[in-house]
Amino acid sequence: MEAHNDAVASISARLQEFYAHRQPFRVYHGSTNSTRTVLKSRDNTVDTSALNHVLEIDDVKKTALVEPNVPMDALVGAAMARGLVPLVVMEFPGITVGGGFSGSAGESSSCRHGPFDSTVNWIEIVLPDGDVAKASKTERSDLFWGAASAFGTLGVVTLLEVQLRDAKPFVELTHYPASSFVDARQKIQDDAANETVDFVDGIAFSAKSLVICSGRLVDAVPANTKPRRYLRRRDPWFYLDVQKRTRKAKQPVVDYVPLVDYLFRWDRGGFWVARYAYKYFFTPFNRITRAALDSFMHARVMYHALHKSGLSDTYIIQDVGVSYAAADGFAQWVDETLGIYPVWLCPIRVRRNTPDAAYGLHADFADPNEPEFMLNFGVWGPGPDDYNEIVRLNRAIEHKLHELGGKKTLYAQAYYTEEEFWQTYNRPAYDSVRDKYHASHLPSVYDKVKVDENAKKDVMEGSKMPKSLRHVRPFQGLYGVYKAWRGGDYLLQSKKKEAPGVAPSLQKN
Repeated sequence: MEAHNDAVASISARLQEFYAHRQPFRVYHGSTNSTRTVLKSRDNTVDTSALNHVLEIDDVKKTALVEPNVPMDALVGAAMARGLVPLVVMEFPGITVGGGFSGSAGESSSCRHGPFDSTVNWIEIVLPDGDVAKASKTERSDLFWGAASAFGTLGVVTLLEVQLRDAKPFVELTHYPASSFVDARQKIQDDAANETVDFVDGIAFSAKSLVICSGRLVDAVPANTKPRRYLRRRDPWFYLDVQKRTRKAKQPVVDYVPLVDYLFRWDRGGFWVARYAYKYFFTPFNRITRAALDSFMHARVMYHALHKSGLSDTYIIQDVGVSYAAADGFAQWVDETLGIYPVWLCPIRVRRNTPDAAYGLHADFADPNEPEFMLNFGVWGPGPDDYNEIVRLNRAIEHKLHELGGKKTLYAQAYYTEEEFWQTYNRPAYDSVRDKYHASHLPSVYDKVKVDENAKKDVMEGSKMPKSLRHVRPFQGLYGVYKAWRGGDYLLQSKKKEAPGVAPSLQKN
């Protein structure tokens, strides 16, 4: 803990300097899974990239003491070495613990345990005035829930205690084909309410072809059954495998998937978003090309390339949630208005079933009169060539959500006006916590997530790519791939001698 405490002391001193001048700041984590363009400089930035260790796994309490920049693959590795696994594991290996807490992350086990922030027991946070505080669901609960989903606008989270559960080697994964959204939504709703089911999500390949994937942890694979694998170069991409094996199925299809393969099944191909890259680069999309380009088809590299190329501005990338009651209508609207497929479906138990939780951006999640579940729609695909039309469609999604009482995950770009944004999120509950903990001078969540045209312009102007090629296909994309290759944070991992993100005391000999 000595190294951790030294790092926290340094962050505290840096924030005290900013606070003396009431100067806003940005936080540099070392990586990102956001698709928003952000402008940082050394003068306005707090560097927390060294906070990337799993400090302790407690077998008795079934908890992990984790610094915020620990990626999910490192946390899963450290926990599984002790026979445990986090309750909620975000789908990409590079998503960090701090990012999951601060950014409303959820996955297929969120039908049981809620968003990732609900699986955190307590946090250590450096407040904007430099004070180091501890907050939990029972101690300073306003600070705990205020910091959840606050995107760093309440201070700098430096440590988290994350809940774990007993792990099992495999997931028995049953794929249920459905021919209508209504049938698929009902199956999701039924399985999310079934306590024997550990994981639920779904894929809408079209309005009339959907598959619900329900899983439970098991100890072994039946005799003469070969597990399905998804993480190796020669393995199929998950969504393609599901589509192929259920296309003509009249009965549910049952697979047995190694637990880690299941948890990170969406990494290769970034769900299905990487498929669009093949079309963009005029590249055939088949098993051979997917294997040949596998190193570039993982989420860590893809996000890096998206940032550096600026191509995220040409896509519709939205995660949005509506109640079960509104889901059928929203699905029809997405089909008729956007026509983007596949679409990811994931039920999330948003209700905060802990006392004194009505704080922060999502204070409404503590209201017993609000829906207990939201059905998340992952709508990701290329937009029209006209940027103004892309903006119009993104704003149409936001307006439809507001009409249906839904919310969106804010890792993607937000096109709301400020008034529209605060009609959707709880400003009084959010501002009251910020006022109490000396954060009012910092940018708000809206300031951080809104589309920043100046940041986009500065990023592109700072690019070394010739101006004549910046928006020309495929050169814009090639520049992003080149920068991802030069960065090499994912490609070079296999050459590292120490396990990333794991304290030396927890590394295996």
